[in-house]
Amino acid sequence: MPEKDAEKEPRAGSEHDTASALPLHGQEQSVADIAKELAVTKDRLLRSLAEQENIRNQARRDRDEAVKYAAAGFASDLLSVVDNLERAIASAPKDKESDPVIAGLLTGVEATRRSLVDAFTKHGIKRLDPIGEPFDPHKHEASFAAADPRYSPGTVTNVIQPGYVHHDRLLRPALVGVNTTSGDAPAKPVESRSKSDPS
Repeated sequence: MPEKDAEKEPRAGSEHDTASALPLHGQEQSVADIAKELAVTKDRLLRSLAEQENIRNQARRDRDEAVKYAAAGFASDLLSVVDNLERAIASAPKDKESDPVIAGLLTGVEATRRSLVDAFTKHGIKRLDPIGEPFDPHKHEASFAAADPRYSPGTVTNVIQPGYVHHDRLLRPALVGVNTTSGDAPAKPVESRSKSDPS
């Protein structure tokens, strides 16, 4: 009997080894599946975190831009004030400028205009006075074309109304006269982009 018991033991051991090997193989398969699932989940998490960071960055850019351009509408409304102050200065009779009352009035109007222009400059608003520059339809609006031998064709020769930009955005195009190609050409209106044109 002891020999029979000895023979049974190795068999039982080998069955046990085989039985324990099967679940181990299944566990290895499970670990591989879990590792794949973990990799997929990690990828999703990283993508989600990257998307959240992109959203935060976009919100920050939008906020910064809103702050940067917040005064644009108000500034556009004030452009006519600067224009009127400049018209008032230009309309003063030259022969009366020596009159103390007129001189005092002109000094006050000029000081007001200068103060407003300084405030514009402080807040990133720049005047466009493009005489001698090439005509740019994105910054200039052509009112007329005339021949002027002092300038090359397509060059701004007159500024009827100055334009303004706020940082890098156009508040108002400069209303200009443009040189034609020929010295014989009569003054004529020039087609320009309409004010409703977004480009």
